Amino acid sequence: MLINVLLGMTTMAVCLILQGLLVVWALRYYSRRRNHMPSAFLAAMRVVTGLMLILIIGNVVQISVWALLFYSLGEFDSLGLSIYHSAVNFATLGYGDIVMSEQHRLLGPLEAVHGALMIGVSTAALSRAFGEAMKVHGDASTSDRQ
Repeated sequence: MLINVLLGMTTMAVCLILQGLLVVWALRYYSRRRNHMPSAFLAAMRVVTGLMLILIIGNVVQISVWALLFYSLGEFDSLGLSIYHSAVNFATLGYGDIVMSEQHRLLGPLEAVHGALMIGVSTAALSRAFGEAMKVHGDASTSDRQ
């Protein structure tokens, strides 16, 4: 059990570093484009959509990291099945159609906790950018009326 906790925590740390780098990259992407963004709502949404895609890619990469761990431990016969199981864990769906062996079962809940936290981080970054885009759009609309 202790080895599973160590494996899980190490994987969480690697993924946290990855998520942190991607969030910084995504927010820099947004900041660079925000200053050149016309006040039009659709232009702002195009930038926010780009940010969202970067964050989704980050979550998919993290799912893949966990899947590689499961696959390397011999939990699944194919990488595809490993990725599916990892995605279910990461998204905290908990289908239960595929269950890991008793030896490594603790890794599933660890990934679920990690996934909930990382999706929350992505949501926070996206919410901030969306709020700023709406503020810029709202400010432009107000100044247009005056």
